[in-house]
Amino acid sequence: MEFSSKLLERAVNEMSQLPGIGKRTALRLVLHMLKQPKDQTLGLANALQNMRNDVKFCTSCHNISDVALCEICSNPNRLTDVICVVEDIRDVMAIENTSSFKGLYHVLGGKISPMDGVGPHDLNIESLVTKVAKGQVKELIFALSSTMEGDTTNFYIYKQIQQFNITTSTIARGISVGDELEYADEITLGRSIVNRIPFESSLKH
Repeated sequence: MEFSSKLLERAVNEMSQLPGIGKRTALRLVLHMLKQPKDQTLGLANALQNMRNDVKFCTSCHNISDVALCEICSNPNRLTDVICVVEDIRDVMAIENTSSFKGLYHVLGGKISPMDGVGPHDLNIESLVTKVAKGQVKELIFALSSTMEGDTTNFYIYKQIQQFNITTSTIARGISVGDELEYADEITLGRSIVNRIPFESSLKH
């Protein structure tokens, strides 16, 4: 692809690094921005810069936040002794949209995947085990995607906290095996949370 401007080429190259965006789509987006009022384009640039510089991770659940303790963890109306374990921020948003869960979350930041070089120590597992060890948790809900990596991660965490007297459950398999939570419709996801099953039962299938 030939460019008449190095500035345009650089913008297209940067845009094309986003997931699912190829060079042609990136070019269309960049040219669209050039046609918009300068204030609108600069507003987008400033929003991205401020997000990158100022966004924080909750010190308790590792969710993305503007302050040290996210709005969910600091909400006095949430159940503090029920924790839903998820892969990333998108899963928190998906479950929150169902309005079916009133506890707290713990964002792992990924799943155990030896093929991708991701081990237990690359995830936020240690801080979760620490919470359980302190007696702060009555129930742990595993809400990772129904994939081999998700099941491996669930089982690893289960073995780490098995010695403690807490309830462990997993979301009901209303979600197809291999599906990611963020793509599940709200009704199906909500029911899978409400109708969760003991984790031990999931090991028998």
